[in-house]
Amino acid sequence: MSVFPPLDIAAIGMVTPVGLSAPASAAAIRAGIARLSESQVYGKKGEPLVMGLVHDDYLPPLASSIRNQVGFLSRQGRLLRLAAPALQEVCRGLQLPRLPPLLLALPESWPAGAQSVGPALLGQLAVQSGLTLDLLRSRVIQKGRAGGLVALRQALELLTAQSAPYVLIGGVDTYLERSLLKELDNEGRLAERGVSDGFIPGEAAAFLLLRLAQGRASPMAPIARISSLGLGVEPGHLYSPQPYLGDGLADAFREVFGAMQLDAPKVRCVYAGLNGERFWAKEWGVAYLRNRARFEEQLELEHPVECIGDVGAALAPLMLGLAAIGVQRGYRSSPCLVWCSSDKEERAAALVQQVPERGSASASGGHRGMA
Repeated sequence: MSVFPPLDIAAIGMVTPVGLSAPASAAAIRAGIARLSESQVYGKKGEPLVMGLVHDDYLPPLASSIRNQVGFLSRQGRLLRLAAPALQEVCRGLQLPRLPPLLLALPESWPAGAQSVGPALLGQLAVQSGLTLDLLRSRVIQKGRAGGLVALRQALELLTAQSAPYVLIGGVDTYLERSLLKELDNEGRLAERGVSDGFIPGEAAAFLLLRLAQGRASPMAPIARISSLGLGVEPGHLYSPQPYLGDGLADAFREVFGAMQLDAPKVRCVYAGLNGERFWAKEWGVAYLRNRARFEEQLELEHPVECIGDVGAALAPLMLGLAAIGVQRGYRSSPCLVWCSSDKEERAAALVQQVPERGSASASGGHRGMA
């Protein structure tokens, strides 16, 4: 079992259906504000699909050099328009000649009917955002919902090797792509009236600026700290012929808690990767029961998908950011567990907590740790 040196969250950026910044999104989701409405896409039963979308008027236009590219994918354009303002927010105020490496979680590379996105998005995001990204050390992680947590281990490798003093991780996703929605609708996965098993498609982008945990002498007061990470693999995942046993998420929880002292405070708050499908609720139940001793009896269970829909690869960094802002401001209990499961085999969880012995400098606006 690997040791996970703590990481400080120094800044956060978000674009969601309920807010165009990290503070606005966190406040709206805390208040239970939902922005889910009928879209202009119709399902197989002839009814408009309910989705959680960012209004098109609030997204920046595509840069002309990208818009004119031959074979440019419409879904890719949407991802760029979502990601650019969130990336600009997390980088605002950084005094660096070149931005840190970016580890970007993207949708999984299926189903076959959906338009895929890949590493080319990084260079296009640099153009769209107007930021000088470290493209040589940046990479994409096409792992879906759990991708942003998987990125934490890769971020740690860069930081501990002293390849970079800071690392950016993030995720962006949208289900607003007709062939993808048709595929999911045919599989019976989308929410329908009168049916309790299904999810509402959404879209979002979220980014975190990370560094190895530092003491009081740090020039940036951290928002919160990621103190533990666990990864798991589920052989019996949603699209596997193998039987589902719930081992993947339970193993991720076990790794998170295995790095902690036996007398460490129990988890009092969980940001859960639940989206309305019964499969994930069953998985959470298995993982919780196998690690029950690590949880307080009175547990806060948060699932932001209720407000914004399932945001896919953006979900893990989004929930890390929401947990960080919540424990910093004191309205979420520390420590806080964040977990996500991808449609395929990836499972991951991380522990977010208040920064111990914080210095006198404090963050302003709830999304940045600049002193």
